[in-house]
Amino acid sequence: MKGEFKNTNLGNRPPKKVEMKLEDIGFYTLTDERAATASATSPLSRCELILTSRCNFRCPYCRSTGGEDISYHEATNIIKNWTDEGLQNIRFSGGEPTLYPDIFMLCSFTKRLGIERIAISTNGSAGIEVYKKLIDCGVNDFSVSLDACCSEDGDRIAGGIKGAFFRVTENIRYLSAKTYTTVGIVLIKENMNSLLNIIQLAHELNVSDIRIIPAAQNGSKIQYVQISDDILNKYPILKYRVRNIELGKTIRGIQEGDSKRCSLVLDDMAISQGKHYPCIIYLRESGDAIGKVGKHMRQERKKWYELHDTHQDPICKKNCLDVCIDYNNKVRELQNKCD
Repeated sequence: MKGEFKNTNLGNRPPKKVEMKLEDIGFYTLTDERAATASATSPLSRCELILTSRCNFRCPYCRSTGGEDISYHEATNIIKNWTDEGLQNIRFSGGEPTLYPDIFMLCSFTKRLGIERIAISTNGSAGIEVYKKLIDCGVNDFSVSLDACCSEDGDRIAGGIKGAFFRVTENIRYLSAKTYTTVGIVLIKENMNSLLNIIQLAHELNVSDIRIIPAAQNGSKIQYVQISDDILNKYPILKYRVRNIELGKTIRGIQEGDSKRCSLVLDDMAISQGKHYPCIIYLRESGDAIGKVGKHMRQERKKWYELHDTHQDPICKKNCLDVCIDYNNKVRELQNKCD
């Protein structure tokens, strides 16, 4: 597949703005139907639970949440609360969640509750037997960090851990053959010029999709890249991001005409250290929690939604992702049609 990728100037390919259904973006939790029905009483669509702040990597862009591991008892109580609210998709993250001692029991417990998607965000460094067992316990969605295209750069970005890159790529290859596996390419100054080669590597590893995103501390725009339609059409999320870049849009950051309300907060949730946050980005950027874990979380989130102007919140204004912005704009559009 050599020669599939090349840099180009934006003017070489006139951008075309096309109306897109949320389903076309590639994130399975985002649909036009969800946008049309989102409320504080609709089923929870996607919830994320921080299991541990511990990690064996020292990636330069990491936003650690800090604190102790969540207890198994507390974790299961939260998940039961979520399933009572109709939870469809769950994500376990950290830190590095494979370091959490009760990860297998927790995934098995979640599977028994009938949650459709059980996802894990991982640096991909655990032993292959760990990932095999996680699949046996019900995990059917892996998101793995892939921030380099060679062992020298990969080992350095991981914190100077020799052999880290080889283990990560071999695990991605294995997981991609077994279940839905995406890679996240976090762009920092150390790997910005290697983006096309990293995409090429991810393609050769046969991943399900590819997410590119600038690190929060590295700004909101990246260089436009041209990728063949054959490649783009295989990876919906990559295609969405590249088309946005083509249109001159930022990956991070709310613009003047965008919705001032975060509708995602109504039926999404992120929990860490006994508190619930608007989203995982808000948590990692040290934003204030909405409230404490408890039976009134949905009502508290509804109130936050009604009172919070995202244009006036510096964390939202600077860091909100394009996909979340498009979702919130779609909710506004559909609500206006109904009014």
